[in-house]
Amino acid sequence: MENSQYNYTYVPQKPVDWGKIRKFILWGVILTVVVIGVLTSFYTVDDKQQAVVTTFGRVTDITDPGLHFKIPFGIQKVQTVDVNVYHKIELGYVTDTNGTPASVEDESSMITGDYNIVNVDFFVEYKISDPVQYLYSANNPALILKNLIQSQVRNVVGSSTVDSVLTDGKENIQLQVKELVTEILAEYDVGLTLIDVRIQDAEPPTTEVIEAFKAVETAKQNAEAVVNSAKAYQNAQLPEAEAKSDKLLQNAQYLKQKRINEAAEAVAMFEAMFAEYKENPDITHSRMYYEAISQVLPGVKVYIHTGNSDSMNMLLPLESIVGGK
Repeated sequence: MENSQYNYTYVPQKPVDWGKIRKFILWGVILTVVVIGVLTSFYTVDDKQQAVVTTFGRVTDITDPGLHFKIPFGIQKVQTVDVNVYHKIELGYVTDTNGTPASVEDESSMITGDYNIVNVDFFVEYKISDPVQYLYSANNPALILKNLIQSQVRNVVGSSTVDSVLTDGKENIQLQVKELVTEILAEYDVGLTLIDVRIQDAEPPTTEVIEAFKAVETAKQNAEAVVNSAKAYQNAQLPEAEAKSDKLLQNAQYLKQKRINEAAEAVAMFEAMFAEYKENPDITHSRMYYEAISQVLPGVKVYIHTGNSDSMNMLLPLESIVGGK
């Protein structure tokens, strides 16, 4: 047998240093733990949120927006809640991603107090007022609020007439629902605050009834337009009437004062004449006699004969004495 042309040299292998390997693994684990601990020791809360911090499952803090520190490795956990956001609930309809509403008849169909069927859609806005109660007081507070609102909506609509639901009673219905739901929410304390309840749409289930109520609404609007027109005419005419009234009152006051002045003047003249009469009754009597003749016979000239048996006779015209022309 021939010898192989290759010569093999045996080199002994070094034993594995398990101590170094264990040390390397240990340092790797320690480094990994440190990195994970550092990376999970901080959390950020945005400006529309609050964060609820739990330590070993117990709520220990509520933090506001900003960067915060927590104990890592699951000792402290953080849940953020959108507290500065208006959340919405749609009752009677659902809006898809394109903004197109689709009717949900099971939610919108209701019976009024006068036993008529109407379809009423509601839009609800609410906010999270207490993040701790919102997270831990109930499994689904938003669903509780939706069921509560739907119950109170049916209660209020069921005590209203169909006319008020479809026409002029919507605002009152919204107010009643909001007051009832707010009162019950305060009792349940699920961390939610109701902001607004609005009727999006209210209509009868058939086209014929819809047209009839539209005609009623049109008639009411026309009546309001006529009333507003009448009020506008009244407002336009009232100042003129008041001005005429003031003018008549002022004229009456003027005439009244004029009559008073004339009466006072006549009294003064009479008193002056009476005083003269008391001093010279004969002369005053004669003068009054001549003045009366001149008034009764205005076209006749009257002369006074001044003569007597001892003096020259003279005829004096009366106009020069009484001031006539």
